[in-house]
Amino acid sequence: MLAGGQEFSCQVANMSPGGVALIAAIRGRIGERVVAYVDHIGRIEGVIARELPGGFALSITSSRHKREKFAAQLTWLANRHLLPEQRRHPRIPPRHSSAQLILPNGVHVTCRVIDISQSGAGIASNQRPTLGSLVTLGKTAARVARYVDEGFAVEFIRLQHPDSLEENVTAPAA
Repeated sequence: MLAGGQEFSCQVANMSPGGVALIAAIRGRIGERVVAYVDHIGRIEGVIARELPGGFALSITSSRHKREKFAAQLTWLANRHLLPEQRRHPRIPPRHSSAQLILPNGVHVTCRVIDISQSGAGIASNQRPTLGSLVTLGKTAARVARYVDEGFAVEFIRLQHPDSLEENVTAPAA
């Protein structure tokens, strides 16, 4: 989001605790304040330090404490592939990936289930309900837990039985 309040999609090219290079269709002015919401990181505030081909670089403006916390997040993200799997239940790709999703405002949309487990699911969708909001995936109540590249992940309100998991979450293609 640029200083004037206009919002645009962008992609992170690279990132450090002091700055981030963004690929974007728009360009702001050097020194312009920018707020970016980055998957797995959250809100980043900064000022445009320089223009880049296809985007710009931000100098992050934050307190020392927040910068240290940000550095720890980046370190964790860079090394998470080295950590043992910490999921409570194994994720599997569903046999039928199409599902109906009921958003918090009651609107029904079709989405694609990336993977499911007894405790949650990854959902590919251009919809991004607010984190923590209640949704229904198929017949299963869930809470939006985090955003992922293709959409978001939900945690089911109740642990699902493995024998009825897919029939309660996804619908066979018509």
